[in-house]
Amino acid sequence: QVQLVQSGGGLVQAGGSLRLSCATSGRTFSRVYMSWFRQAPGKEREAVAGITWSVGSTFYADSVKGRFTISRDIAKNTVDLQMNSLKPEDTAVYYCAAAIAFRMGWRNERSYDYWGQGTQVTVSS
Repeated sequence: QVQLVQSGGGLVQAGGSLRLSCATSGRTFSRVYMSWFRQAPGKEREAVAGITWSVGSTFYADSVKGRFTISRDIAKNTVDLQMNSLKPEDTAVYYCAAAIAFRMGWRNERSYDYWGQGTQVTVSS
């Protein structure tokens, strides 16, 4: 059984920073990339940032470029999302996800095999 366990998040004022972390527990598995998604109330879940596991190439949604940074620690099997200059529109439940194969691109939810439990991020104005 594979579990992605998220930590971090919370409430912050606009312009502040938060860091999310996602750790893998359970059996080991090979992954090709991991990503962070978010879902705001009344909206569809959207891809925020992704990283290829072996090379560390990164991808970002236009809305977070220059503000968010995704990173991974291969030895610890963790992926983090550093979020700076937060805006009220960043308020959402954030999910980490892992893909074991390259399928439909990092932005597509169907590319992922495992998901974290979700973490609330609230940015007040």
